Amino acid sequence: MTTGNAVAPRRESGRQVARANAIPSPAWTCRLRYRLRVALREPTTIIGLFAALLFAYLIVVPVVSILRDAVTVQFGDERRTAAEVGSLTTYYLSRAFTSPVAANLFWQPLRNTLMVAAGAIGIAVVVGTAIAWLICRTDMFARQWFATALIVPYMLPAWTFALAWTTLFKNRTVGGQAGWMESLGFSPPDWLAYGQVPITLILALHYTPFVILLFGSALRRFDSQLEDSARVLGAGRGAIALKIILPLMRPALMSAVVLIFAKCLGEFGVAYVLGLPVKYDVLATSLYRSIGSRQTGVAGVIAGAIMLIGIITILIDAYLVREAQRFVTVGGKGAMNRPARLGIWRWPATGFAAGVYAASVGVPLLTLFLSTVMRVPADFSWSNFTLDYWIGWNLPTVAMRTGILLSPDLWQAAFNTLWIVGLASTCSGLLGIITGYVVVRTPVRPLAAVLRQVTFMPYLVPGIAFAAAYLSLFAVPRGPIPALYGTSLILILALIADQMPYASRAGISAMMQLGRDPEEAAQVVGAGWLARMRLVVVPIQKGSLMTGILLPFISGIKGLSLFVMLAVPSTDVLTTFSMRLVDYHYTQAANAVVLIIAAIAYFGTLAAQKLTKTNLAEGLGS
Repeated sequence: MTTGNAVAPRRESGRQVARANAIPSPAWTCRLRYRLRVALREPTTIIGLFAALLFAYLIVVPVVSILRDAVTVQFGDERRTAAEVGSLTTYYLSRAFTSPVAANLFWQPLRNTLMVAAGAIGIAVVVGTAIAWLICRTDMFARQWFATALIVPYMLPAWTFALAWTTLFKNRTVGGQAGWMESLGFSPPDWLAYGQVPITLILALHYTPFVILLFGSALRRFDSQLEDSARVLGAGRGAIALKIILPLMRPALMSAVVLIFAKCLGEFGVAYVLGLPVKYDVLATSLYRSIGSRQTGVAGVIAGAIMLIGIITILIDAYLVREAQRFVTVGGKGAMNRPARLGIWRWPATGFAAGVYAASVGVPLLTLFLSTVMRVPADFSWSNFTLDYWIGWNLPTVAMRTGILLSPDLWQAAFNTLWIVGLASTCSGLLGIITGYVVVRTPVRPLAAVLRQVTFMPYLVPGIAFAAAYLSLFAVPRGPIPALYGTSLILILALIADQMPYASRAGISAMMQLGRDPEEAAQVVGAGWLARMRLVVVPIQKGSLMTGILLPFISGIKGLSLFVMLAVPSTDVLTTFSMRLVDYHYTQAANAVVLIIAAIAYFGTLAAQKLTKTNLAEGLGS
């Protein structure tokens, strides 16, 4: 009995210890309650939770919606899939990847996309590295001017140059006015007028500034004494380039390559203008065709493929940025950047840079302008020039009876552009500041991480795929949310979400530089959170706020991929209005609208640089 009684207390004591271990300690629960009280004392965390829910609905849900369309039966496909609407299916995957029409839907557009991207990258790298070297490392004439002038192509919409190309090289494959070359007696072949060759050349010229900026910035930091040391040891120019310069420049060059590929992946306007007449599809235009023909499931598959390729591309770029930290030049006050003397090659080098500028900026813009003031293409007699296409009446066209500046459709599109893009940009700028405030101030670090990742997500998704995702989510009523397609609201929401990567990063960067002292001083005198934001934070960060508003505004003004799927005639912005004019073959009117867009984008970029006291080409030509 004694032994049994001794064992029983020990067993009971063991159970008590197990129960004590299972119950959280008072100290742990106190710490948890204290952290919750601290987190909820100010509305920062609550606002962060609402912001996370908002961004999840505006960014994550549309992407999930279109991916869901790829694997569920869509309305009208019940007989083809032998299943009910909404049930799971692999029909669209097999149709896009393995069916007899898969080549036209996916594989040929994918091949065309890769071919165009490879060609554009090759040309941009060759031209961009040569220009960057001439600007940064030689005594070429007018280096500082070229450092800024050769960045202009990226300030303008890419399809600006596509319209200039069609004005010059259009042939009888499509209707409308003849191209300049054909008017002069030379009929360009289809391969020169449309398709892969012009698309590749235009994208190469448009994205060459990427290489100039990234490669040139790396060259500017390169110490020329390394080259001198190699020459003293007997190394030739080829060995120096391959064994010293190239390894140090490789990260910047590869980053430029990856970014150009990501941009080419979602480029729609150039491929639409120059590929449509000869049925040359890339992934972006194939997605557009699928949406237009109501193949929603196939569109979901193509959009998912574009997103996947885009995500992989950006992840590769992030890896290359990390790898770039391994390639550093150890130097100090003795570091030198001595320009090489070109000698007799100085004038030819300057001529080469001038030729690139003429091909990428001068000739396209001059062509577009001249086409808007000429009755007959390529007739340079004085009597052929007119301002009728700008301010004329009773023009010999069916729909456009007045000059473009007198057209109510233009002013309606301009009004839509200003208020839709302006409102969306203002909202994205304010949300960017709020996101930055929450990320920096909230004590709940998982919430900050979620906001960082969710707001960056649209950067991983090309614009055309993101537009398709919004169309998938808002084309029909879902719960209390009505169908938004055909309204201005869908454009505003899509633009806000699309610009959040830039606005949120600007807000986070600004708030990390703002200490807590100004807010704490305001809190001491009794100011609440809203008053502190209105009277302290926003005034201090007004420069960053304006940047977060102006940069999305410029991007929205010249953007096409996001609007082309979501706008209808009643909600046309300037970009979609110009595309409709292209479809109607109103060459002069379309070119005039594009010139207006280009002017707004260019001068807006200059204003943004002046406001932020920055320069895209800062230091390249010094």
